[in-house]
Amino acid sequence: MRFEAPVGHLLRVSAVLSAASASVIIPRDASLERDLALDLAVPLDILRRATPQAPNGYTPARVDCPSTRPTLRDASALSQQETTWLESRRSNTVGPMRDLLSRLNITGLDTNAYIDNNANNATALPNIGVACSGGGYRALMNGAGALAAFDSRTPNSTSVGHLGGLLQSTTYLSGLSGGGWLVGSLFTNNFTSVQSIIDTNPDISGSLWQFENSIFVGPATGRIQLLSSAQYYDDLYDTVSAKAEAGFNTSITDYWGRGLSYQLVNASEGGPGHTFSSIADDELFSSANAPMPILVADGRAPGEILISDNTTVYEFNPWELGSFDPTVYGFAPLRYVGSNFSQGLLPDNETCVRGFDNVGYVMGTSSTLFNQFLLQINNTGAPDVLKSVLEDVLRNIGQDNNDIADWYPNPFYQYHPETNLNAQTKRLTLVDGGEDLQNIPLHPLIQPLRAVDVIFAIDSSADTLEPGAGWPNGTALVATYQRSLNAAQQNGTAFPTIPDQNTFVNLGLNNRPTFFGCDTANLTGPAPIVVYIPNAPYIYNSNVSTFTPSYNLSERNAIISNGYHVATMGNASRDAMWPTCVGCAILSRSLDRTSTPVPEVCRQCFQTYCWNGTMNSTQPVPYQPEPIMAALALNGAVGQMVPHVLALAVSVIVGMVLVS
Repeated sequence: MRFEAPVGHLLRVSAVLSAASASVIIPRDASLERDLALDLAVPLDILRRATPQAPNGYTPARVDCPSTRPTLRDASALSQQETTWLESRRSNTVGPMRDLLSRLNITGLDTNAYIDNNANNATALPNIGVACSGGGYRALMNGAGALAAFDSRTPNSTSVGHLGGLLQSTTYLSGLSGGGWLVGSLFTNNFTSVQSIIDTNPDISGSLWQFENSIFVGPATGRIQLLSSAQYYDDLYDTVSAKAEAGFNTSITDYWGRGLSYQLVNASEGGPGHTFSSIADDELFSSANAPMPILVADGRAPGEILISDNTTVYEFNPWELGSFDPTVYGFAPLRYVGSNFSQGLLPDNETCVRGFDNVGYVMGTSSTLFNQFLLQINNTGAPDVLKSVLEDVLRNIGQDNNDIADWYPNPFYQYHPETNLNAQTKRLTLVDGGEDLQNIPLHPLIQPLRAVDVIFAIDSSADTLEPGAGWPNGTALVATYQRSLNAAQQNGTAFPTIPDQNTFVNLGLNNRPTFFGCDTANLTGPAPIVVYIPNAPYIYNSNVSTFTPSYNLSERNAIISNGYHVATMGNASRDAMWPTCVGCAILSRSLDRTSTPVPEVCRQCFQTYCWNGTMNSTQPVPYQPEPIMAALALNGAVGQMVPHVLALAVSVIVGMVLVS
């Protein structure tokens, strides 16, 4: 929903308050934006995509096995591929981290000298993770704003008050559900920037993040997409049917993932041959010049009820599918998932299979909650044949199991049968990574083997109820904390103490960033600092419904813009110390490892942003947040806005002249 005037006018004006915000953070009129985009078009070849490595499009195909036959491995160590990649990635983050910290004004510490003195021992330096929560398109767009704020490729993001370069300093980037769409889409397009997507002219370069047409309608016809809605539906039906005819189980997630691909992959016909494992061969990732993408899903047998304590959490990374949890405690080579593994081996009489890990299917698996979209298909103009197919699928699996993704054959069949509840079935059924309430994909980043020091947790969850519905209240952090207390499932992972949801709301911890785990003396193990960044209304009410299926460009950009402000606290206009405090959070564990005294400015930051253990579990008043930037403007910043308002007015007038 939009703010009404006069606050709405203040919010539009405040978008330019914070000193030349990055260009993605100025919402513009949709029709004006479309017309002017023709003059600012980014050529298609700038948006380089992962290579289509599946041998037969969307249909998994049997192929010759490599000379060393693929096998599963246990989870007692990182994969050899990840270990080798990390050697380069940690070194490649040194330069960007040096540049970032030098701009964050951490007085009392020569950050350049600190980085230089430890540059040859990257393990002494901070190891950073970023986690993007679920929440449908809202999560994709709010998370995109945060990543744009962290990305030095975003114009002006390295200016005073901004955080550009944090993404280039990051080792791991995880997502689930809508956050998984964001991560998967960026990496399928060779780790393109959010800014490049925003600036791309869809008439020239296709349908990437064009959400005006929902998946019920299909992509707008253009130079890359030439399908009518009828042809689009035919393609969904034909590609999924071909997979079924080849002997592989299909589910509603196949149709959902195929629909997502048209919006997120941006290749012709939704990129049916593009796989998640192909990311491993992309130039930026393979050279360790991009962080490692991880998507999260939960294991759930049909009809089972998930809670955070008992769920097996699976991850997809460019090399593997698997889990560190003691139930499965193993990983399968993602490129060959679909092969008929048994007891961790591929029998000699079995061929290898490639192409099962279609990138849309992986993103759909992490977001099966949104199969509910397709259950509305009877109210759309979809052809009867597709409606009939989905009804047949529901009859086969049961209405209560419409949210599963069927990974058949189960790569973990007969693997660790003493603990693996799915070891006796040929079906591995995975569901939305947030079904166990762990809606922020923290699980891969708190594994001791990965030794992450600080996690920036972008929370786009919709926890609160009316009148202020659709904002976070800390539920995702609470669920991960509660799971860490279960000795049978936590497998050595440690997590900071987290207060209850009422405390989050009563203390305002769901409306501003908060650090958890600052004091290592109070931790039960090597837990990272969690920098919790909840969605909040800075320049736009970004609490749009999780199940809203379409957005015009103006609303898309407004939510992304708001997300940029959420991550930067209004480009430090809400707190001028915020960038410095981000730097202190990044350095905290590293300073401890190297026995470096903590600068006084960091002590002040920790006093301001670290949760100090205070609880207030009384029932809070109904949560209804006020627009933050408007309040700042009314509290004395109006005078600073005048030159920016004039500049905006001139640009709008010029735009009107150009399109008249």
